[in-house]
Amino acid sequence: MRKKIVAGNWKMNKNLQEGVALAKELNEKLTADAPKCDVVICTPFIHLASVANILNPELIGLGAEDCANKEKGAYTGEVSAEMVKSTGAQYVILGHSERRAYYGETPEILREKVNLALANGLEVIFCIGEVLEEREANRQNEVVKAQLEDSLFDLTAEQFSHIILAYEPVWAIGTGKTATSDQAEEMHAFIRQTIADKFGAEAAENVSILYGGSCKSSNAKELFSKPDVDGGLIGGAALQADDFKGIIDAWK
Repeated sequence: MRKKIVAGNWKMNKNLQEGVALAKELNEKLTADAPKCDVVICTPFIHLASVANILNPELIGLGAEDCANKEKGAYTGEVSAEMVKSTGAQYVILGHSERRAYYGETPEILREKVNLALANGLEVIFCIGEVLEEREANRQNEVVKAQLEDSLFDLTAEQFSHIILAYEPVWAIGTGKTATSDQAEEMHAFIRQTIADKFGAEAAENVSILYGGSCKSSNAKELFSKPDVDGGLIGGAALQADDFKGIIDAWK
């Protein structure tokens, strides 16, 4: 059975003290009321080591929001996969739409990041998804398939077993437009079939595919009821413990 996962992406929010306080609050809430899914919080780099000491790893996994595409060296300001792992983190988000759009991350860069993350024992939450122009041109399948092929298809089946996919309909994030649960399911099913064609039916059945488009407690249950939606990658709603727990509780 593939894992059901709710992962929070804090993005560039919360100073260190605020982040530690949020992690403590979330840890307390889930200790009192255990989740029925895997829970992960992905924090800014500066939070990782401090937050790792707070979380009960049986309840909450810890991840970074990115890592470098270089192993080590004279790359001022970068944080390597090895450094991420050394903090106690187990996960890393790669290929987020914001990284692709704002920082020009190419499929080649992402392929390097994925390989380094896996080599350092991290589980990768790999983001894919189309922008509004691509959706309106009915090119969403083509775009998402290319994102998978260009960055992940050189992996072995064993390496791919450490990948979690997150579908982000970029056109439905902060635009006022909303992806329906049927649209989410349609794309998730397409992604799963694309994985089956490359890595085989077992790999496709086992890979968790998260939905990353404006998921909140009010629509999480409907989204998670779809057979190919295995959870969510949560942005804004992950910044308040009650909001985030409301989404986690959609699995109950």
